[in-house]
Amino acid sequence: MNKSKNFLCALALAGATLNMTSCMDNKNPFYSEYSTPHQTVPFDKIKLEHYEPAIMEGIKQHAAEVEAIITNPETPTFENTIVALEYAGNLLDRVVTVFFTLNSAETSDEMQALAQKLSPVLTEHSNNISLDERLFARVKAVYETTDMSTLTPEEQRLLQKSYDGFARNGANLSEEDKAKYRELTTALSKATLDFGQNMLKATNAYTLNITDSARLSGMPESALEAAAQTAKEKGHEGWTFTLHAPSYSPVMMYCEDRDLRRELYMAFNTQNVQDNENNNEELVKQIANLRLEVAQLLGYECFADYVLENRMAENATNVNLLLDQLLTAYLPAAKEEVKAVQEMAARIEGKDFELMAWDWSFYAEKLRVEKYSLNDEMVRPYFKLENVTNGVFGLATRLYGITFVENKDIPVFHPDVKAYDVLDKDGSYLAVIYTDFFPRAGKRSGAWMTSFKEQYKKDGVDSRPHVSITMNFTKPTDTKPALLTQDEVETFLHEFGHALHGIFSATTYPSMGGTSVYRDFVELPSQIMENFLPKKEFLATFAYHYETGELIPDELIERIVRAQNYNVAYACIRQLSFGLLDMAWYSRTTPFDGDVKAYEQEAWAPTQLLPVVEGTNMTTRFGHIMSGGYSAGYYSYKWSEMLDADAFALFEEQGIFNEEVATSFRENVLSRGGSEHPKELYRRFRGQDATIDAMMKRDGIK
Repeated sequence: MNKSKNFLCALALAGATLNMTSCMDNKNPFYSEYSTPHQTVPFDKIKLEHYEPAIMEGIKQHAAEVEAIITNPETPTFENTIVALEYAGNLLDRVVTVFFTLNSAETSDEMQALAQKLSPVLTEHSNNISLDERLFARVKAVYETTDMSTLTPEEQRLLQKSYDGFARNGANLSEEDKAKYRELTTALSKATLDFGQNMLKATNAYTLNITDSARLSGMPESALEAAAQTAKEKGHEGWTFTLHAPSYSPVMMYCEDRDLRRELYMAFNTQNVQDNENNNEELVKQIANLRLEVAQLLGYECFADYVLENRMAENATNVNLLLDQLLTAYLPAAKEEVKAVQEMAARIEGKDFELMAWDWSFYAEKLRVEKYSLNDEMVRPYFKLENVTNGVFGLATRLYGITFVENKDIPVFHPDVKAYDVLDKDGSYLAVIYTDFFPRAGKRSGAWMTSFKEQYKKDGVDSRPHVSITMNFTKPTDTKPALLTQDEVETFLHEFGHALHGIFSATTYPSMGGTSVYRDFVELPSQIMENFLPKKEFLATFAYHYETGELIPDELIERIVRAQNYNVAYACIRQLSFGLLDMAWYSRTTPFDGDVKAYEQEAWAPTQLLPVVEGTNMTTRFGHIMSGGYSAGYYSYKWSEMLDADAFALFEEQGIFNEEVATSFRENVLSRGGSEHPKELYRRFRGQDATIDAMMKRDGIK
């Protein structure tokens, strides 16, 4: 999940009335109230040249609004200070939300250059607000004099969040240290931006063209057709492969040419560690050290301490306890899984065959077929994207009574994108959701959910959210529609769960709603949706063969169910390796100036199940923890998995489509956002705290 919002927007969220005095005559679409359906973003009118002047005007307006709060002669109160800050900066928020979201989903060289130019300007503006002693004095006065019992739980959370937002961003520092904080955060903003741009450039720079069909033996027809179409688009003969997941993954899973698998594997896993302009090794050091320096400047021993102060886990000790518990529980099973795949490979290739990383998916898939008579190509014909979309949307209808109606009058930012009105069970308007499914040169890899507009209540009006889900799925070809793999359907469910978190938001203040929750709670709404995938009752609602219209056979569903825990321990250990790597970078108390590759191998050595491949590196392309929002927080996926397994157990006890359970989940989790502590929200829904027991039971470990 990625909110795709500049960090300054905690103080600049939608809802304020625009100050039009300085821009009435300008044709910039950001300067007027949107006349589109539901006041959605007018993407069809926005041009690259509109961003910079609108951002500069937004900064000007935001600064003026903040100055008015500071110079208010009245005694600081919750309303005239905290609430006023909450709704300041509307224009700026509108612009940066669109700009940085599209910089991930539909960027260009010109847009990336503009991001480089504007990022330090936005950081400076953010610092000007968070480091303003006069403003902090007002916030602090409200914080210290307000009787918390007079506030609602959401107001209490907003006041605490507002105060912490200043304190955790340098407001209590000396003037000398504030100057240092500005310097560090400006450098960090640029470094993380550079890191992400290098990742995208490296991915887009690589293609592998094959003209000898013999080298593609074992590849499924769907993958070959997609590769042929890519070749055609790029003016090549034969078949062209890229490092985007729909192109890369089938080669690793099906291609019998081991040298070809190795070539593509090495290209993927050395993307940003090669000796060229996209190398991220120095940026890794810079980012880790800047974050450490910022944390220590603010009085913390390490960056993890700073981050985890506002997480369910609370501290590194609890994070490491979870990682250690899971490592102990799952490692023996993972070793057995690797042994089984090694034995499969040895039966085919000879007893001296050594299973390498580029062999894992290939032989693991062969063993899966042998054990369960199941592979992706068997289920792909039943997962036509349009049907999957209907199934996923229909699941929300079944659980919550909401419906989705495509609205072609809503402007979109790319022809692949669709926009839908979301209607509540009483038929009232609830939200807008955009879907963006296919890879392209201007889109970064991965999948994420973001918001173009948050939900809030003001002046008696419940202003509803606009959310977006972005994926990189298998594209349609000249002869076939988009047919998804099981993993892609799971990804769809995951990001849609994030979207529901935004869609159902029912909070008062925009910074409290939707996915504005602790990072180790935010994955609960997304991951709980994944549990529905192998359920027969769910598959029967949409899984029709794209040619024959036949419903997916019960026998094939049974194979899916039996195979759902195949290599689940290996997958867990892989996730733990990323969590250990993340904590290694951000639990440091001293600056790093060593070898990035060697440090990585040391950090995740306890999880190493296959031989180390020299020259590869994960950290240099690990956007989640370097340029995204999961630094010192990647453990959140396993923390939330503990929650989602425990939560879904209630659905299974009462029936997976049980409306009472779904209503409780909506009311106690999805609609509440960050308005209360997540522990309280979870207990209210589940009646207990979560442990790893339900997850281990679901995975067949216990």
